[in-house]
Amino acid sequence: MSEKKESVLAGFKAFLMRGNVIDLAVAVVIGAAFTNIVNSVVKGIIGPLVGAIGTKSLDGYTSCLKGPCSVDPATGNAVGVNILWGSVLNATLTFVITAAVVYFMMVLPMAKYLARQEARRKAREGVKETMEITELEVLKEIRDNLVAQRNGSDGAGASTGTGTGQHRGGSSA
Repeated sequence: MSEKKESVLAGFKAFLMRGNVIDLAVAVVIGAAFTNIVNSVVKGIIGPLVGAIGTKSLDGYTSCLKGPCSVDPATGNAVGVNILWGSVLNATLTFVITAAVVYFMMVLPMAKYLARQEARRKAREGVKETMEITELEVLKEIRDNLVAQRNGSDGAGASTGTGTGQHRGGSSA
C-alpha cells in the first residue's frame, strides 16, 4: 500500500511541477492584482465621468420596480423592490475595460510577437532549403564531372545532364 501512496504522491508532485499549472497560478495572481487596478480606474475615473450627468457614483442609479422604494431608518433594510442597474453598469464597464486592456496590452502584442517569430522561422527554413538545393545541385555537377573524367572525356557537356544518374555505368577502369 505504501507503493501506491508513493506513486500517487509522485504523480501529484509531477502534476504540480508541470509548467502549465505554475503558469496558471502566476496568471491568477497577476490577474487578481490587475483587477484591483482596473477597478480603481473604473471607480475613480470612468464612474465619475459617466456619473457626471447624474449622481456621483454609478451605484446610485436605480429604478423602483415595486414601491415604495426607500430604506427603513429603524432597520436599515430596503423597502420595496429596487433594481440596482447602476451597479450592473459599473460591473459591465469594469469587465469591458479589463477585457480591452488585456487584449491591447497582452494578447495583441503577444500575437504580433509570435507572428514575427513564425515569419523568421519560415524565412530561416526557406534559406536553409535554398542552401540545401544549391548544395545538392553543386554536388550533382561535381559527380557528373568526375564521371566524365573517368570516361576519358574533358568534362565539356557533363554539366548538361539533369543529375539523375544518366552518366552512371561508365567504363570499368
